[in-house]
Amino acid sequence: MTNAPFGKDEYNRRVELTRASMQDAGLDAIFITDPSNQAWLTGYDGWSFYVHQGVILTQTGEPIWWGRHMDMLGGRRTCWMDQANILGYGDHYVQSTQIHPMQDLAQVLTKRGLENAKIGVEMENYYYSAKAHDVLKTELPNAQLTDATGLVNWQRLVKSDAEIGFIRKAARISEKVMQVALERAAPGVRKNDLVADIMHAGITGVGDDWGDYPAIVPLTPSGLDATAAHLTWNGDPMRGGEATFFELSGCYRRYHAPLCRTIYLGTPPDEMKRAEDAQLAGIAAGLEMARAGNRTCDIANAFMDVMAKHGIERAGRMGYPIGLSYPPDWGERTASIRAEDETVLQPGMVFHFMPALWMETWGLETTETILITEDGPAKPFCDIERKLFVKA
Repeated sequence: MTNAPFGKDEYNRRVELTRASMQDAGLDAIFITDPSNQAWLTGYDGWSFYVHQGVILTQTGEPIWWGRHMDMLGGRRTCWMDQANILGYGDHYVQSTQIHPMQDLAQVLTKRGLENAKIGVEMENYYYSAKAHDVLKTELPNAQLTDATGLVNWQRLVKSDAEIGFIRKAARISEKVMQVALERAAPGVRKNDLVADIMHAGITGVGDDWGDYPAIVPLTPSGLDATAAHLTWNGDPMRGGEATFFELSGCYRRYHAPLCRTIYLGTPPDEMKRAEDAQLAGIAAGLEMARAGNRTCDIANAFMDVMAKHGIERAGRMGYPIGLSYPPDWGERTASIRAEDETVLQPGMVFHFMPALWMETWGLETTETILITEDGPAKPFCDIERKLFVKA
């Protein structure tokens, strides 16, 4: 347990939550490939998700981490389980056109009496390929492979006190990287140099709380590029007369606290200032509705009602749960802050509330990572003034 981020009681809590959901779904076992879910259940932490790996969980015993042999050694350094439950397959399976790692996994499952079991797999997942599923079905003809996408993700929705503590550490790092971005942004500064400063600040961390790599790289588009949501950076200099939004997150032991702010170099146009007023009022209304017992759609609708009063159209998703995550996404892929989602808010849920505005010639991102509390409105984790920043 020396390298696992949490104590055994925390991991036991997670395993029992997952087993209850498995039982409700009638599953004998699950095979989990999402790196975030693997880490949440076992503590495994390594940049090895480009090869096949995963966690096997049944109704008894410890989870089993399975992956490439060289990464099994990393599992012994980061997982909380007994080493007998950390397994590795040979390198001759890796990127071979003759054999496939799922053949080894099938043998592991068969040795544990699961050749006829009902096994849940994450079919809508970046890390579980169509080829992997096809080979596993072929190798386990009598097993029933069923879609268990999101089963573990939903157990992660309400954070423990220990997890919230990690998110608070990430939030302090988020504040630092945002301050660096806002202070160093200026006409003539090359965007890649600015991003280098941002990433340095994030990895340096705050005090003894060192920074991990975030699941999403810094998003820092300017001008017309800021009309799009997910552009990164280039080597162009920043220019006067343009807005740049910074979508950033500190990361502490894989936990995130995303934060977005926008800076305008020069004098912002009146339409942007009016949009700022509306956006800030909408965020305040959304936070007021982000209370235990309300629904995620109540947050979205409160924001959109304010936008409508200001004559601004805004639809689509405005946020998602966050916490522990790996690339390419720091969201948990469960509930959404949007008009059609009726997930009931509970204390301990953590969302990135991000009602950004992407207009025809500029973008305006002002967002908060928020905690649903026992009573009262949600509390933002970060303490950076909520406004459009302006620098001459």
